[in-house]
Amino acid sequence: MDLFGKVKKMGLGHEQGFGAPCLKCKDKCEGFELHFWRKICRNCKCGQEEHDVLTSNEEDRKVGKLFEDTKYTTLIAKLKNDGIPMYKRNVMILTNPVPAKKNISINTVTYEWAPPVQNQTLARQYMQMLPKEKQPVAGSEGAQYRKKQLAKQLPAHDQDPSKCHELSPNEVKQMEQFVKKYKTEALGVGDVKLPGEVETKATDKNNVNSGDRSTSAAVGAMEDKSADQKASQYSCYRCKLSMKEGDPAVYAERAGYDKLWHPACFVCCTCSELLVDMIYFWKNGNLYCGRHYCDSEKPRCAGCDELIFSNEYTQAEGQNWHLKHFCCFDCDCVLAGEIYVMVNDKPVCKPCYVKNHAAICQGCHNAIDPEVQRVTYNNFNWHATEECFLCSCCSKCLIGQKFMPVEGMVFCSVECKKKMMS
Repeated sequence: MDLFGKVKKMGLGHEQGFGAPCLKCKDKCEGFELHFWRKICRNCKCGQEEHDVLTSNEEDRKVGKLFEDTKYTTLIAKLKNDGIPMYKRNVMILTNPVPAKKNISINTVTYEWAPPVQNQTLARQYMQMLPKEKQPVAGSEGAQYRKKQLAKQLPAHDQDPSKCHELSPNEVKQMEQFVKKYKTEALGVGDVKLPGEVETKATDKNNVNSGDRSTSAAVGAMEDKSADQKASQYSCYRCKLSMKEGDPAVYAERAGYDKLWHPACFVCCTCSELLVDMIYFWKNGNLYCGRHYCDSEKPRCAGCDELIFSNEYTQAEGQNWHLKHFCCFDCDCVLAGEIYVMVNDKPVCKPCYVKNHAAICQGCHNAIDPEVQRVTYNNFNWHATEECFLCSCCSKCLIGQKFMPVEGMVFCSVECKKKMMS
């Protein structure tokens, strides 16, 4: 019967990874079940990225759609059966002979993603320059980190209207125009090269008058510089430290080839996380991940995590909300005109607050209403009334009086404390 119930539930659901365990909550979560409009699990309130969901195909479709109709179509392939663009991740497999007692065994390391360069030595150098815990080796902490960042930095609902909740035809049109604009003006993929190669390549182009104005200008500038200035040409745009000779650098075409980054410095200017698969958005001299670029352009609903394309929305507690999504985080009731309390930056209606989050009075052991006065000392709370905030020994009212706290108890005098503790 339980099995039937679960199958039925999955059939009705619109989520991928139903029932997947939460890596954060462990056994406290019954398994992943997507909320019908929030991008979180209904059981534990964590995001999908915190659950052990197999998402490689879904993520490859998402990135494939992002690169569709851009200059990065070489990184995608369209499937014959449905024509959906799929991201062609460059997977790198390294084999190292390991001497054993009797024979030589082969140690294989698989990187779930690697820079799409022909020179594998360069790709390997790039990987070694990343922090070990962020190297996407299959089955490692780094692979899990990459998966989380794909979900966080490139939300499907930032580019695909079909992944959003009940958009109007006008909102769909606005979103499509917004996506087309950022693909044209901001989206890019980092390029891993040796700095010397870039200069040589640029010089060659300049000599044959290729017509690449940005490269030619950069080369012209390079030739005019002294040896010291030329050396500074190879300093990281983020940390300003010099590049070591022979080390690969990351370039961003939209920034111009006069700028370069250490692999570990190619990060979002807002969240400082590594730009996943080197996918960046360039704006006003800064690198952004997809999420924070979109945040710099449009308000984002704190309820559903989607960008807001409607002219009508509400602002509360320093955040933006679709009118229909300013709801209690616990029960989803609409909060317009209602009393609410913020719990961990999430609005909660008064009944849910009293039931699930309210402080408990040490005097009467009942929940303390958020609108009434209370006395707080360390982690202990009391109603600020003559009935609750009393000496634990003689029951004298302590409101406005000095008191002595001891492990959740309060005393009006040393005598009462001694009596109670003896």
